[in-house]
Amino acid sequence: MTQAKHSVRLFSEIGRLNAVLLHTPGPEIEAMTPQNAGDALFSDILNKRIVDEEYRLFQGVLKQCAHTYQVQEVLAETLENKEIAQKLVSISCKMDGCEELTDQILSHPATEIARELIEGVARPTDDPLYNEDRYLLKPLYNLFFTRDAASCVHDRVLINTMSFSVRARESMIYQTIFEEFFHTPTFSAQSFDAQAHTEGGDVQIVRNDLLCVGCGIRTDKAGIEALMKAHSHQPGFSIIAQELPKHPESFIHLDMVFTFLGPHTCMAYEPLLKKTGLFEGKATTLITTQNDMLTTREYPNILEALRAKGVDLEPVICGGEDSWTQQREQWHSGANFFALGENHIIGYRRNHHTIDALDHAGFHVLTAEEVVNQNIDPFQYQKCVVTFGASELPRGGGGARCMTCPIHRDDVSYQ
Repeated sequence: MTQAKHSVRLFSEIGRLNAVLLHTPGPEIEAMTPQNAGDALFSDILNKRIVDEEYRLFQGVLKQCAHTYQVQEVLAETLENKEIAQKLVSISCKMDGCEELTDQILSHPATEIARELIEGVARPTDDPLYNEDRYLLKPLYNLFFTRDAASCVHDRVLINTMSFSVRARESMIYQTIFEEFFHTPTFSAQSFDAQAHTEGGDVQIVRNDLLCVGCGIRTDKAGIEALMKAHSHQPGFSIIAQELPKHPESFIHLDMVFTFLGPHTCMAYEPLLKKTGLFEGKATTLITTQNDMLTTREYPNILEALRAKGVDLEPVICGGEDSWTQQREQWHSGANFFALGENHIIGYRRNHHTIDALDHAGFHVLTAEEVVNQNIDPFQYQKCVVTFGASELPRGGGGARCMTCPIHRDDVSYQ
C-alpha cells in the first residue's frame, strides 16, 4: 500500500495549506431523485454536467496551492489489504441491510470495491423494487462534503458521529482511511458519550488550546462536552460553543455563519454577531478546563469570546450592509470560505455583495479561471479571494469549506 506523503497537522483554520482531502462528485449524486433527495439531506437534485465544471475549477485552485488527495483513490489503495476490505465491506453492508452483497463485493478488485462503496450497488433490473428503491447498498450522496464526517484536529482525527444515518457510512470510510493510509490516531465523541453527535462543519480550530464549535441540529451539547473530555489532558483547553438555530437548513453548521479568513479577519453573518432574528437568545459560551473542573462563561457574541482568549478579529459581513442581501447570500453559503493560507481564501462568486465586502476590506479579487488557466499565484497578493462560479454546487447546501478536509497546514500566530 502506498504511504501518505503528509502526516496530520492542523493547529488553525488559516495556516498555509499543504495537503487537503477531496472527493470529486461522481455518479452517486445522479442517484438522487425528487423523491429521495430529502432522505439524502438535499433540498434539490443536482445537474452533474454543470457540477463537473464548477468543481473542476474549485479543485484546480486547490491543486495550485497544495497537495490534493482523493477519497476514492486513497480508499482503493487502502482496500488492497484484504482484511481491511473484509471489515469495511461487511460493516457497510450490515448498516444498509444488504449482507447478501458482502461476498459479491469482496470478489471485486480494490478499485471496484471503493467505487461501489461510494456509488452504491443497485438491485437487479428485474427486481420488482428496482424503480421504487433502486439501491441495495446506498450511494454516498454527501461524500463531496469531505469536511463533515472527519475533522483533523491538531495531530489526531475526530471521526464525527453523524446526526443522520444516511451519512454514517462516511464516518466508517474516513476512519479506515485515516487509520490505515495516513496512520493517524482517531477519536470519537461517542467514546465518551454514546449519545453524542459532532460534525466537521461545526468544528473550527483556533489554536492548540482553543476550538470554536457550533451547537445546533448536527452537533449537540453532549458532543461538545465529549470534545472537552477528549482534551481534558490539556490544562486551560477551551471551547467557544456557539448555539445555532435549529432551522432552516442553511444554519446547520457554524461554518455557514462564521469562518476564519486570517489572523485578524473573519467572515460573519451579522445576525450572529448582533444576536438578532433567529439568533436572538442564542448563547455564546466559553468552556474551559482547569484543575479537572469545567468553568463556563457567557459572552455577548463569538468575537467577544475570542477576544477574551487573545484573538482579536475584524469581521467582514456576509452579504454586505443590507439585511435582505445578507439573508440571500448566507442561504447560498456566503459565509462559507476556505483559507488557502492567511488572508488567502476561496469561495463562491455568486455572492456578489459578500465579494464586494471583501474587496472593500482589501482582498484582491481573483477568478478561479485566472488561477487555473493563467497559472496566477494567489500568494503574490498580500490578501486575496479566489472566486469560482457555481450555480449547482450551492444547491447541495454547502460551500468551499464544506467541500474540503484539510490535513496539513503551516503553523500560524494570532499576534
